[in-house]
Amino acid sequence: MPLSGGCLRKHHAMLGCLSTGHAVPLRHTRGFFSNHIALCTRSKQYGRIAALPGNGCAYTIPRTERLRQLLDGQDSNGLLLGPAAYDGISAKLAEEANFDFLFMSGFSVAAARLGKPDTGLVCYSEMLEQGRQMIEATRTIPIIGDADTGYGNAMNVIRTVQGYASAGFSGILIEDQVWPKSCGHVKGKRVIPRDEAIARIRAACDARQGGQDIVIVARTDAKQAVDFQEALERAQAFADAGADIVFVDALETEAEMRTFCAQIHGAHKMANMLEGGGKTPICSPEELDKMGFRLVAYPLSLLGVSIKAMREALVDLKQGNIPQNVPDFQTLQRAVGFPEYFEQEQRYATAIDTIPSIAVGSDASIEPDVILDPNESYAGASYYSAAQDTYDIEKPPGPSSSSESPRSKWLRVFGRRCGHHSSNSGCRSATDYTAQHIFTIF
Repeated sequence: MPLSGGCLRKHHAMLGCLSTGHAVPLRHTRGFFSNHIALCTRSKQYGRIAALPGNGCAYTIPRTERLRQLLDGQDSNGLLLGPAAYDGISAKLAEEANFDFLFMSGFSVAAARLGKPDTGLVCYSEMLEQGRQMIEATRTIPIIGDADTGYGNAMNVIRTVQGYASAGFSGILIEDQVWPKSCGHVKGKRVIPRDEAIARIRAACDARQGGQDIVIVARTDAKQAVDFQEALERAQAFADAGADIVFVDALETEAEMRTFCAQIHGAHKMANMLEGGGKTPICSPEELDKMGFRLVAYPLSLLGVSIKAMREALVDLKQGNIPQNVPDFQTLQRAVGFPEYFEQEQRYATAIDTIPSIAVGSDASIEPDVILDPNESYAGASYYSAAQDTYDIEKPPGPSSSSESPRSKWLRVFGRRCGHHSSNSGCRSATDYTAQHIFTIF
């Protein structure tokens, strides 16, 4: 978003090179500009200076810094909860539910994008694209992206970390499995040698400084592939290498979970509550907090309930029935952001395509299903705009027994400046007005 002078004029001399509109780090703007600028909420790791609509200005904290604040307990003293999302709408809904963070699940992305299992079939570019869609669909919530093994050796890991950071992820998870990897709670676990695994995490941490300080989550699958002790030693080595968060997948008892939290130092610990029958015991947030975990991911809830709901809906549709739990159309429009879209659209509307609020009401998203004849005269209400020289003419709905649509139908006509439209009762035909926009409302 380019610079806007409204909020910046007072400090024009101090902005200097910022007048180009390029992205700038938040640390260069916090405090001094706090009352005069806004950081775009879609600005990923670095904010873009912009004026907010209206008279007020504000700024938001970049997502990565927000995640670090949460991990450090600056804004939250309890366990951080995050569902696993996998596309734009699931991420958007999770943010609306006010979760602390989101986790982009490789299992769910493979299922939603390919309809395939999480066995290394989804590549780096596909995961990156999926993540960008989730970031684009949300505003401020931190998102940790599943990057599997980093897609190669330590050099590949560097590129992966930088790519995820540039896409807008706040955190990235790197694991120590052999490629192709597999879901942590299924059979067939194999891990790379410990020194190679540590090299991957060291490379990720080195790339962090060039990746907008992205949070590094180091995962080991050695519990299943080797044994619990090997998993503990790898987790501590990952913390020593600089990982911000460590995660041992598929712990099988609460005793193992407590031991992991007690013995690993120098990094936050993450729990994974795999719903529906995974290897790890399902514990409450209070129990996990007491064990010493800092954050917990719920990897399959959103995907699982979606699959179940779609199957039930398909059974109903197969029988010719509309599923009972389908939300009304207005609810669906709100879920995907139609009201916000139309509100923003009005800011940039021209005289021809601006629809007056008096005619539109709350159902502006409804597409016209009747085209009125611009040569026909109508006896319904009309609304004249002197500024735009337009009339909005209503044809009232027909009687309930009529074959016509039970909607009011509106025709917008644009005047030829005929000079005799001083009231709402004149110039209703296309003799003096040319049809420009036709729409209907309920």
